Amino acid sequence: MIIRPKLNWFRLLFVWRGSVLPQLLPRLGLIFALSVAAIFMHDHMRHYPIGLGTPPFALVGIALAVFLGFRNSASYERWWEGRKLWGALLNTSRSLGRQALSLPEPRDAAESRRFLSALGALAHALRHQLRGSDALIDLAPRLPPELHARVASAQFRPATIMLWLGEWVADRKRQGAIDGYALLAIEHNLNALSDVIGGCERIASTPLPFSYSVMIHRTIYLFCALLPFGLVDGAGLLTPLFALLVAYAFMALEAIAAQIEDPFGLEENDLALNAICEAIEVALHDMAKDAGFEMPPKPFAPPRDFILD
Repeated sequence: MIIRPKLNWFRLLFVWRGSVLPQLLPRLGLIFALSVAAIFMHDHMRHYPIGLGTPPFALVGIALAVFLGFRNSASYERWWEGRKLWGALLNTSRSLGRQALSLPEPRDAAESRRFLSALGALAHALRHQLRGSDALIDLAPRLPPELHARVASAQFRPATIMLWLGEWVADRKRQGAIDGYALLAIEHNLNALSDVIGGCERIASTPLPFSYSVMIHRTIYLFCALLPFGLVDGAGLLTPLFALLVAYAFMALEAIAAQIEDPFGLEENDLALNAICEAIEVALHDMAKDAGFEMPPKPFAPPRDFILD
């Protein structure tokens, strides 16, 4: 994800990285070629065969804009829900970290460190699961060896780590380190973690209906391909300019919607999951340090999806 300071109106006109223009250039080049062909045919063919005019495009354009608006709203809703879920993961992890450091009596530094390390690893495991990548390299320095072995053989690794967190709480209860009220408070936050994992899995495994996306995609490209032949009568030599403006607007809206439909990927406008995982671990390490517990050095994971210009 690319996050920048707010740019003024002039600099915003020339932003390249983070826009969808680079991937649209070949398609816009095709529209430009069709516009030149429309001008040539209009000026050099005695009986111009394609006199479409602008009224059909006005009608179709209005309907297409409505469908594109719905498509973008649905995609943005998925993106924003994913961001809220990861915000809830950050908040819940802080709450669980605070409870693990303050509730057990007597305080056990070694056990608290194991809990906090596993809690930080859960975010990395979820990030890798959503992106379909291998989490074991990131999890190895964060998890106890016995838990790492369990996670390595599991299909849903965040759920396995969460199970271990529940077992840790149950062990503290059996040892008398936490009472029933503390157990209920911690269980409430563990259930909140489960809701976050389930919500992310629902978004990742349920894309927008394919037939709907195909219908909009086909309509946009057919509309943009025919548009120069409808504009050439009125626009003349300016046909490429107006055709490119309309094509860029429609194609860019569709490309943005397709990009943010899966908010957990590695596209430039997807969520900065690496940075959120980093923020969770920083918060847990700060709380442990403030509570007087020395945590092991935090493994460094460069935030490849978080770019600040």
